[in-house]
Amino acid sequence: MRTVTYSMGVSLDGYIVGPDDGFDFTMPDEEVFRSAIDELRGVGVHLLGRRLYETMLYWEGVDLDPSADEPDREWTALWKRVPKVVFSHSLSAVRGTNTRLASASLADEIARWRADPAEGDIAIGGAALAEEAAALDLIDEYRVRVHPVLVGGGRPFFPPHRRRTGLELIGSRVFGSGVVISRYRVKR
Repeated sequence: MRTVTYSMGVSLDGYIVGPDDGFDFTMPDEEVFRSAIDELRGVGVHLLGRRLYETMLYWEGVDLDPSADEPDREWTALWKRVPKVVFSHSLSAVRGTNTRLASASLADEIARWRADPAEGDIAIGGAALAEEAAALDLIDEYRVRVHPVLVGGGRPFFPPHRRRTGLELIGSRVFGSGVVISRYRVKR
């Protein structure tokens, strides 16, 4: 069965977006970006909330930019290959390669993709969508890229919910920049 993952960059104090709605503190150096490219290779479908979808539209044209470097081109090629499902109450249409609006609830979409015999993780992107998935106990693995910065507030990686979730560390890596990536499997 396919694994549902939630992976995002986060400040040391736990925020994916700072109090100014900025997330520039999560911009990776080349070593961390290469790791993100490797992670994307294992994604079979990406489920996105509206805000992340709008942010990721940037990657639709990077391969057409003659000044783009090789890692950006590689990420873009992989990103365009991955099917993407956007969850939004305000959008009536989406654009982008292999992108569609969700036609069912999050739980139903995940069940559909879990039943699909294709390979690759079911990636959840966006804090609000991940919050819903966590509340429904649909996330199997958390992948946290902790950046060495305190932003003092904003949108948390782990939104508050009213139950305890046991996690098992299944891997971690420390980068020269001080970024630490940790992978945790949900104990069931």
